[in-house]
This record gives sequence, structure tokens and C-alpha cells, in this order.
Amino acid sequence: METGLARVKENMEKVIIGKGEVIDLVLTAMVAGGHVLLEDMPGTGKTMLAKALARSLDVSYARVQMTPDLLPSDVTGLNIFNQKSNAFEFHPGPVFTNVLLADEINRATPRTQASLLECMEEKQVTIDGVTRGLEQPFFVIATQNPLETAGTFPLPEAQLDRFLMKLSMGAIEEEEEQAILQRYMRSEPLQEIGAVMTREELVHMQKQYHEVYIHPELLKYLQNICIGTRKSSAIRVGVSVRGALALMRAVQAYAMVSGRDYVVPEDVKKLAVPVLAHRIVLDGNMYRMQAAVQQIEAILQQVEVPTEDWTKRV
Repeated sequence: METGLARVKENMEKVIIGKGEVIDLVLTAMVAGGHVLLEDMPGTGKTMLAKALARSLDVSYARVQMTPDLLPSDVTGLNIFNQKSNAFEFHPGPVFTNVLLADEINRATPRTQASLLECMEEKQVTIDGVTRGLEQPFFVIATQNPLETAGTFPLPEAQLDRFLMKLSMGAIEEEEEQAILQRYMRSEPLQEIGAVMTREELVHMQKQYHEVYIHPELLKYLQNICIGTRKSSAIRVGVSVRGALALMRAVQAYAMVSGRDYVVPEDVKKLAVPVLAHRIVLDGNMYRMQAAVQQIEAILQQVEVPTEDWTKRV
């Protein structure tokens, strides 16, 4: 793993135990300039993961607790009239930060959810006709409880498409749970860690990952997977060009996180589900994540994997 990212991962693992794979994917999304949606049951460590990442970076951090009564201006900011100066003054919202935790995003109304669309895609905010850029890096980690949970508003396809990856913390082994209990018995690990990567280092990585080499045959393989989602009879809406670009950028960043300057087929297989599954729409009247994952996995089985020297520039 790249040295700076290895430091961040090691730091986060002091707080998050047994989730090295999830941490790798979160770091990949961050390097690629994307955003992450963490979906799992309450109490699985989603918020703790976001906080551990923020404390490991020398950047600004903000948290928004999404609730049904939250307004878009509570997220983006608003203009307030100052009687002394007889003019409107802009009061920035929590999106004017480097790492934003949108906690329980699907408890907010669709109107408030939509306030993040421009921020996440264009790294800017438009309020009362004035557009303000966001400082780089800008990384959103949103958490949500499963849709079956009471009081949730499903994220629309346009909002889901803004997330580079959708991840789950996954089940925890008995040994890992025992290790967590032991570690937290006499201390609070989150309070004991500090920044191990500067903002400048992160911005540099976000520029460098584009140089990771993808062999033309591997790029075609990646494209064929996306085309497969559009041709499948079980999928009503397949992966868009934006989704294909997202997968390409993700595999480049993942290769960099893994310490390579070239992509291998295993990178594509590893990233296909977290990058593509939440972007497809299945037949039926509701979004079903597990079924979407199965469809992507089936397509991976069908698409032939090319065999080449992936380090050789063509």
C-alpha cells in the first residue's frame, strides 16, 4: 500500500477492528475524489469509521445529523440580513468542509437529500444565484439504515448515482468482537489517534492516481461488464456512462492504494459490485440491494476475462 495511505489505514485500525477491506475501499473512494454510502444496521460502526478517517487526516471535518425536519439551508448555508450593515451576509453550512459525514442520510426528506447533489458532483454550492466553490479535497461519507427501518426516505437514483461506492460494514466475527470489547474496556481509541496525513498529501494523490495504467484489453473488459448490465433482461436500467467512468477511476485508485502503477483484472472484479450494484434498477417496484449485487456477480461470471501482460504499455 502507498506509504501515506498505509499510515492512515494503520491509524484507523486502532479504532475499527477487523474491517481492513472496508477501509481499503473507503480510501480508494477518497483518492478517486468520489463519495461513499455506508448502509448497515445501527451499531455496526459506520459513524465511527467516518470519524476515524477524519481524525487521521489534517483536514476540516463536519457532521450533519439528517432528520425529517432538516432544511436544505441547514446543509448548504443561507444569506441572513444584517441590520447593522443593511446587507445580506452569507453564513456557510456544514458542506463547506473537507470531510462531511451525512449521518443517517435517508432520514432526511428528498428535498434535503437533493441539496447535496451539486456539492457532490460539481464540488460547488449555488445559493440565491451565487455559486461558491468548495475547498479541495471534498469527501462525503453518508450513512444510512436499511430501507426497511421505520422513518426512512429511499434515496432516488440520481442521488445514489453520485456515490462512487455503496458499502456495508458486514458481519463481525466473535474474535473481532472480543478484541473490540477488550480495546474499549479502559480507553476510547478514537480520542487517542491524530492526523497522519496532510491535506497537501491527499490532494497530490487525487491528482496522481490518473497516471495509473489501464491496458486497453482491460479497459474493454471493464466496458463489457457495464454493457452487460444494459443487455440483461433482469435489469430495467443498466449502468450509465457515468457509472463506467466511476468504475474506471475506482480501479485506478484501488491499484494505487494497493501500491501498483497498473490495473489488474482482480481490481475490476473487486470494485464492480460496490461501484455498480447501487446504480442499476431492477424489474419491480422497489430497490433491492442484495438482488442487485447478485446481478452484477452473475455478469462478472459471464464476461470473459482477458489475459495479457498488464504492465506492458500499448
